[in-house]
Amino acid sequence: MSQLIALKNGAASTIEDDWLLVKLPQTHVEERKQAGKVVLFKLTGEQTVTPEQITNTTIPASGKVILPLKVFLANQKTLQARIGKGEIGVWLATHEILEDLTNALPDLNTLPIIAIFVERFADGRIFSLGNLLRTRYGYKNTLRSFGDVLRDQLFFQKRSGFDQFVIRADRSANDAITSLNDFSAPYQGAADDSRPAFQRYNRGA
Repeated sequence: MSQLIALKNGAASTIEDDWLLVKLPQTHVEERKQAGKVVLFKLTGEQTVTPEQITNTTIPASGKVILPLKVFLANQKTLQARIGKGEIGVWLATHEILEDLTNALPDLNTLPIIAIFVERFADGRIFSLGNLLRTRYGYKNTLRSFGDVLRDQLFFQKRSGFDQFVIRADRSANDAITSLNDFSAPYQGAADDSRPAFQRYNRGA
């Protein structure tokens, strides 16, 4: 059963994934500690992808693929024809710098899909990244979350502009769909609707 949930015209359903997610080769990651405790979250802007990983990443010669940000940036010139055909998407982790992508590709809408990788569900930077893509940078195409994506996050990811969600493999995608309707009338404006509640409802005189 597919773990990919897609929103279309306000309705959510599981769909088959026609994109291939290209992963970075594994590398040794040293455990970091601060005040004797393991640091669980990577710092924003921390360089975690090595030149060897970029070089050793295999890019399929055809088909629709979502590439790691650093791999995309390193191969952008040679991928121009496939970008033009709508075959190339990009994924980045929550600690990576979004401006690295926006500076290299001023019109983000040439990418049919951008995906954000959540290493740990408690990392709230995904919400900021979704909001920035939809509002500041005007991204209109598919915005996907994947990784440690759980039911309780989906409603808020939707509010931040996401319209596709790959639910963690050990959880039920059908159960997660119901969470998208956990709240019927949020008070605040957000990326999915910038109007606060008092502008959305006419209470009359």
